[in-house]
Amino acid sequence: MFVLSENTMIINNIYLIGTSHVAEQSINQVKNFFKDIEPDIIALELDPGRLYSLTHNVKRPKNQVLLKNLGVMGFLFYLFGEFAQKKIGNVVKIEPGSEMLTALKLAKKNKIDVALIDKNIQITLRRFSKKFKKREVLKMIADILSSPFKKNNLNVDFKKVPDKEIIDFVLKHTKKRYPSLYKVLIQERDLHMARLLNKISEKYPDKKIMAVVGAGHVDGITKYLRNF
Repeated sequence: MFVLSENTMIINNIYLIGTSHVAEQSINQVKNFFKDIEPDIIALELDPGRLYSLTHNVKRPKNQVLLKNLGVMGFLFYLFGEFAQKKIGNVVKIEPGSEMLTALKLAKKNKIDVALIDKNIQITLRRFSKKFKKREVLKMIADILSSPFKKNNLNVDFKKVPDKEIIDFVLKHTKKRYPSLYKVLIQERDLHMARLLNKISEKYPDKKIMAVVGAGHVDGITKYLRNF
């Protein structure tokens, strides 16, 4: 029997599960979630390019190619995100995106359709490169340099999906401190994923849709779905 818990939500026939891309707990959550609801469709926070990279162990393009395609800020953010996920992944011994691969394997084994609902990552990073303000860049650099010396850093266990309280705090802080980053990387993607999920839900109203997304997207997607 499915039990609603933190970082999960049900809207009509859509079952949202919020994960961490480097947490072992997320892999088990995906397996249990799948077993509990027995979905007809699995929707993933991936675009075709990221799916191919995950499933084919693709080496990333050379720096000059990325810089040309993504712009300066998009390129720098890509490198920072790649570095952070690899470092955390090494600590917890989990490859980034393992929960998405788990969902894909479950779909293939049970012959279930898969929907990719995230916005194209290159479009997102190009927009980020254009929209990210210089003052926000300076704030981010200052925050990165000073964070190791702050006494009130959040105590996060990377082996688990962060508590909703921590997620809410981080999102509010990001929205206030880096509004353009929040808009492009969170808000616009929440809306994009919600629209696609809504289309799938309307097209297949009698089918259960299991949507696997980052925990930070659950509330935003839910808000948009409820307003459609």
